[in-house]
Parts: sequence; C-alpha cells; structure tokens
Amino acid sequence: MLPSQYYYLNAASSQDLENSRERRIYRFLEIIPGALSWLTLLGVVFISWLTPIFAAFFIIIFDIYWLLKTIYLSLHLRSAFKKVRENLKINWLSKLIQNEELKIKNWKDIFHLIILPFYNEPEETIRASIESLASANYPKDKMIVVLGAEERAGENALKIARRIKNEFGDKFYKFLITVHPKDLADEIPGKGSNIAYAGKETKRKIIDNLKISYDKIIVSAFDIDTVVYPEYFSRLTYVFLTTPDNQNFSYQPVPFYINNIWQAPSLARVVAFSATFWHMLQQERADRLTTFSSHSMPLRALINADFWQKNMVSEDSRIFWQCLFHHNGNYGVIPLYYPVKMDANVAETFWQTMKNLYKQQRRWGWGCENIPYMLFGFLKNKKIPLYQKWHYSWIYIESFWSWSTNALIIFMLGWLPIFLGGEVFNQTLLAYNLPQITRWLMTLASIGIISSAYLTMIILPPKPIEYGGHKYLLMILQWPLLLITMIIFGAFPGLDAQTRLMLSGKFRLGFWITPKWSNPPKHK
Repeated sequence: MLPSQYYYLNAASSQDLENSRERRIYRFLEIIPGALSWLTLLGVVFISWLTPIFAAFFIIIFDIYWLLKTIYLSLHLRSAFKKVRENLKINWLSKLIQNEELKIKNWKDIFHLIILPFYNEPEETIRASIESLASANYPKDKMIVVLGAEERAGENALKIARRIKNEFGDKFYKFLITVHPKDLADEIPGKGSNIAYAGKETKRKIIDNLKISYDKIIVSAFDIDTVVYPEYFSRLTYVFLTTPDNQNFSYQPVPFYINNIWQAPSLARVVAFSATFWHMLQQERADRLTTFSSHSMPLRALINADFWQKNMVSEDSRIFWQCLFHHNGNYGVIPLYYPVKMDANVAETFWQTMKNLYKQQRRWGWGCENIPYMLFGFLKNKKIPLYQKWHYSWIYIESFWSWSTNALIIFMLGWLPIFLGGEVFNQTLLAYNLPQITRWLMTLASIGIISSAYLTMIILPPKPIEYGGHKYLLMILQWPLLLITMIIFGAFPGLDAQTRLMLSGKFRLGFWITPKWSNPPKHK
C-alpha cells in the first residue's frame, strides 16, 4: 500500500480523485495536450488567412528548425547505433565473471524476475519468447519466469501456459503461471492489470516465501512477443551493479521491431523501423527517457510504487512517474544500449494491418494521459526541485505536441499562405519563393531517410529462404513512404489520442491488444 501522502499516485484520470477541487484541476490538465495541438493547427490556418506574410516566414523558420532537428537526431541515432552494435559483440557474462569489483558485490546474488503477460496470442509467439529466455547466457538458477494468463481468455490460454511450463519449467529457478481474474473492480483489462496481479502473486508465493531480498531482484516486464538476445540479462546485471544508487533507476533496452519484419507490408515496415530508430536515439538523451513497453527495474522500487497501475492503458511509462514521485524526484532511467526483439504489426490482410497499425499508434499516443498525471504530481509534491519540474514539463508537453502537429505543419499546412493569402500576397516575391524554399529545405532534411535506409540493412534479421533477393531492394526503396507514415500513422493517431483525452468521458481509450498471427501472411 502507498503512504497516505502519495494517494494521488493511483489516479488514472480526474474521476479517481475524491476532492472536487482536485478533480477540476486534473480535468483542466487533461485538456492541455489536445488544446495546445488544435490551437497550433488552427492558428496556422488563421494566420495564413489573416497575415500570410507572417505565416510564410513562420513556415520557413519552422522548416529550418525541422532541418536542424533532423540533423541533430540523425547524429544521435548514429552514435546510439554504434554503441548498441558494440555491446552486441561483448560477452557480458564474461565481464561479470572477470570484473573484480563485481566479484566483491557478488553478481551471483542477483535474481531476474521476468513477467510475460498474454491474452490470446498464438502459442508460437509465447514459445519463441520463452525459448529466448532458456537460451540466455545467464545462470538459469537465478531466473524466475512468470507467465501471466488472463481468465477472460478462457481455458485454451491456460492449456497453452501449462504446455509451456511442462516443457520449460525445469530450466529455470522457478516457473509460475498466474491467472488474472476477469471483471475486477477499478481495473482496465490489459497488460497493466495483468502484470500488477502477476507481480504481487509472485511476491507472495515465491519471493516472500523464500525470503529473497527485494534489493537483489530485477524485474523485467516484457510484452509477450519479446525475444531477448543471449547476453541481455548479463548486460542488464552489469549495468545495474555498476550504477551508483541503482535502486533508484529503471533500465531501458531498445525495442527492435524485427521479429516478423520480412512478412510485414512496406508501410508497416517503415513504421516499425521508425519506432526502432526513435527509441534507439532516445538512449542518447537519458534525461528524456521514461520506461516504455518491455523494460526492467528493481523490485524494491516497484513495491514502493505499489506495482503498475491497473486502471490505465500506458502503464509502461506510468510506472516511471509513480517511482519519480515516490522518490521525490530522485529516480531516473538508465539506457542499456542493448536491444530486445519484438514484432512489427502484421495482420491477415493489408488493410487490416493498416487498421491495426493506426490503433497501435493511437494507443502509444495515448501516453499523453501521463501529461496531466505528471503536472498534477508536480503540484502535489513540493519536494521535487522546481528546475526538475520545468525540465520534465517542457520535454513531455513538447514531445507530444510535436508528435501531433509537426508533420501536418510541414507537409500539409506549409502551402496555406499561397491558398489563403489572397491575390495581393500571391503577387509578392515571397509567395513565389515559398514553395521552392520549402522544397529545398525538405530535400536537405532527407538526410534522415538516407541514414534510416542504411541502418535498416544492418539490423535486418536473416532473410527467410522463401523471399527473393529483390526484397532487399524493397527495404531501401520503401523509405520515401516515411512522408506518408509520419502523417497517417504519426500525427493523425497522436492528435486522435489527445483529442480523446481532451473530451474524456466515453472518448477515453481502453487497452487495445495488438493481434498476433501464428503464420504471418507475405506482403510486398
């Protein structure tokens, strides 16, 4: 249970607060992300009509900003990729064994608790994840694996879990199956409520029963499609033990969405690689990192925060904010510069893939629900330094604002001064040069596309034998589709999520599980 002064940490929305004044404040904060984005987009339209000259200069300056940002992010991406690539070559278990300092700390005392929640995913997906754990280059007698089934998935899910345990259970120190009950009060069905239940059950049945020290356990909450590289847990242990004050940090790997990348259609591949590269370059900006998707963290910090929230969608990033507030600002995220492999979005047909892709991006965009939570927490917690509050507020409001507006301003609204500015403006030299200047700046910004195409070829998994060599060429030629994906699968779902948060009520999103296919179809 949380101490009484941290009562607000379990709030998922304004309706979870008992005090009417606090509810109004939180509700106002929920409106901010969507209102800011819509005011920006409508403002560009309005000034293009009212003062087209000002709008034209604004768009040119904004394009220059976008160019500089692209160069800046590309440099970070190359730097992060170099570190990831180097870390993949290292035998991290040997470094643990040979490091004298770590011998003193006794790395062999560290246990890894791996929680894998699932609903109705195919057995092949679950098996691939468990097989990667069994192949990890780390002592299996220090690994506790928890397979979290859902009661609402029916008997078939439990049968799959039992078959997996019968095959792999004896390979680990402990292997536990938990069944998350359906229709519990104050819960949203989804990953958060499942792993919170699984974590508490594991603590009760295994950790407390065996009296294992909380300080010696690292918890990895993985999506069910997560496939770890052999050295992941050795790398994680090394970083954990070499980090001062290591109980006050989460540890974030890079999600490589490449498990089924050869089966994905071009648009889905571009989105998958874009997400991979974004999270990779974020490793270079640790001050901006929060936990995302598959992540690892100390059990002690998890217990202090009362586990993941059960009544919200974006529990993966929310647990960071819970820990930050509970530790009064003394909590952060350490980049591992090490990947885990996950699935790209692939459905039975092309159009179903596109629908699922949009829903997945909207679910990620729903992470904007953490903005009011963050701002409200800053109002309540007086122990967090003011500079830290301003830092986080700027970073996360700006990031979601950029997500939903930047691509639209550059690729759709950049021409508005010409269309709305009237005959007088269109006869000016500025109106004549605006399209040329914009086109030239965007051409220079294509350096990001070239860099992405290059890195794509390096991280690709081996090509399945059924695909011809021309598939490699498609992996390069697909990247101009980035201009489409940035709008349709970037700005639109981001704006959709922020608008739903702004309107709240029946518009709020529940947890949407990305469908998995046991035999993915072949796409071009």
